[in-house]
Amino acid sequence: MGKVQSSEELMKYINEMNSDNSVVQFSIPGKGKFTLVLQEEDEQSIKSDVEKNPQLERMFKESEEQYKKGLGISTADLLKSFSEKDFM
Repeated sequence: MGKVQSSEELMKYINEMNSDNSVVQFSIPGKGKFTLVLQEEDEQSIKSDVEKNPQLERMFKESEEQYKKGLGISTADLLKSFSEKDFM
């Protein structure tokens, strides 16, 4: 298990992930232990799930609307919000 000391180091872990290296375990001092799992996108699967479940489609639309209104943040913005003190 690796110890992540910065957001750049976390991004390095993420960038190195692929289908053969799809699980990464790491710890952030002061935050805890994390397991990151890469799940390859399967657009057809998501589309068929939405078609089968109208509530899921509604949830996707609501989520998109909330993001457009600024009520959510992207992963990149989340990573930018970390400072060095978060890793000490």
